[in-house]
Amino acid sequence: MLTMDDIVREGHPALREVASEVTFPLSDEEKKLGHDMLEFLINSQDEELAEKYGLRGGVGIAAPQLAVTKRILAIHVHDEKDRLYSYVLYNPKIRSHSVQQACLSGGEGCLSVDREVPGYVVRSERVTIDAFDENGIPLKLRFKDYPAIVVQHEIDHLNGIMFYDHINKENPSYLPPDVDVFG
Repeated sequence: MLTMDDIVREGHPALREVASEVTFPLSDEEKKLGHDMLEFLINSQDEELAEKYGLRGGVGIAAPQLAVTKRILAIHVHDEKDRLYSYVLYNPKIRSHSVQQACLSGGEGCLSVDREVPGYVVRSERVTIDAFDENGIPLKLRFKDYPAIVVQHEIDHLNGIMFYDHINKENPSYLPPDVDVFG
């Protein structure tokens, strides 16, 4: 079982590397990593387990956060209608994105960042993702609003980008016009 001790923190070189694509069929180790990542997210959202194991709540995690520079991510997040988006994605890529932008009212956080970073992280409000499941079956997934923000945050990790790289350095509280704010 993964714990917070397994997650690397900002400053670790794996967080700034562009992760390599996985090849299919996946190794048992790559499949286990995906399962463990999703299990971590589920456990971190269970109050009892989170307290017992000292887990910070998370809705997404990428392999580089575990010092594994492979294009693997997991998300476990509900949208505003309580629909669950629970996936392990291999080699995910953004196929398309909306012109409309969105951000979270309180900014973003990250399991690899042990400090609050004020500022808006403006992202696409809707994205379509191409990825593969653990069996190499192609997936085309659409996300909007909060789940779209989460999956973009995790794909950024696969590209060596941290969420705070998107914050306006001169004015972190600057919000461009016509950006939808969630939360």
